[in-house]
Amino acid sequence: MTSRVTFISPAMNRSLREARFDDGSPLDASGAARAESAAGTLPTADQVLVSPTVRCRETASALGLAARDEPGLRAPDMGRWRGRTLDEVGGAEPDAVARWLTDPAVAPPGGESVRDLCERVAGWLDASAEVAGRTLAVVEPEIVRAVVVTILKAPQAAFWRLNVPPLTATEVSGRSGRWNLRLGQPLGTPRTGADR
Repeated sequence: MTSRVTFISPAMNRSLREARFDDGSPLDASGAARAESAAGTLPTADQVLVSPTVRCRETASALGLAARDEPGLRAPDMGRWRGRTLDEVGGAEPDAVARWLTDPAVAPPGGESVRDLCERVAGWLDASAEVAGRTLAVVEPEIVRAVVVTILKAPQAAFWRLNVPPLTATEVSGRSGRWNLRLGQPLGTPRTGADR
C-alpha cells in the first residue's frame, strides 16, 4: 500500500509578511488572489486536511478545498510569543530567543519546542502511512519543516535552515513508514502524468 501526502503551505498574510508568530490574521488580498488562481490545479485526493489556523483554513477555501481540521497538524504553540514579531521578542527576551533558535528542546515560554513538534509530526506520519491513497493537507510552514526533518532523519537543528515559501507543495510518498520526498512545487505549475 502506497500513501501520498501533499503538504501545501498557506498563502501570504500579514503575519507571514511581518515575520510575526501567528496572530490569527486572515489572508491578505494578494495571498487570497494567488490561492484562488491556483484553484483546480491540485490532484484529486481521498482526504483533505487543514491545520486549524485562520490562514490555512482560508487558503484551503480559496483553493476550493473542503478540508477538515487535523489537530495532529496544528501549528506549534508559541506560548506568550504568539502575535509578536521575532524582532519584538528578540529585543525583549534575547537570551530566550537565542536558546530557542539553537536548542530544539527549548520551547517558547508556555509553548512547544521544535523537538516536541517534530515528534508530534513523526507520529502523525507513522499513522498516515496506514492510509492508502492521496491526502492533501494545507499546513503551516513549521509543519512542512518538521516533515522534512523527520523524513530525512536530519538533526532537529536543521529545522531552522529550511525555507517554505507560500503556496508551495511538498509531497511525501511511501509504504510502511519509508517515505520519499518531493520538495517545493509552486501551486499552479502544470503537473506531469507521473506527478498526479
